Amino acid sequence: MKNNIKIERILKGITQEDLAKIIGVSRQTINALESGKYVPSTVLALKLSQYFGKSVNELFTLEEED
Repeated sequence: MKNNIKIERILKGITQEDLAKIIGVSRQTINALESGKYVPSTVLALKLSQYFGKSVNELFTLEEED
């Protein structure tokens, strides 16, 4: 699964630590998410969607192997 979390975070001018605190997860979770090593829960995907003002489909896309 691909995502645009890092791009959206940089556009907002916030750090991984800032985003983690806002969303209620660890910085390590944000790092793993941005690097494609972690697939978020539905709740986390919805929180990120709400924070960035983007649909879940705008933030996350499935790859062929998913």
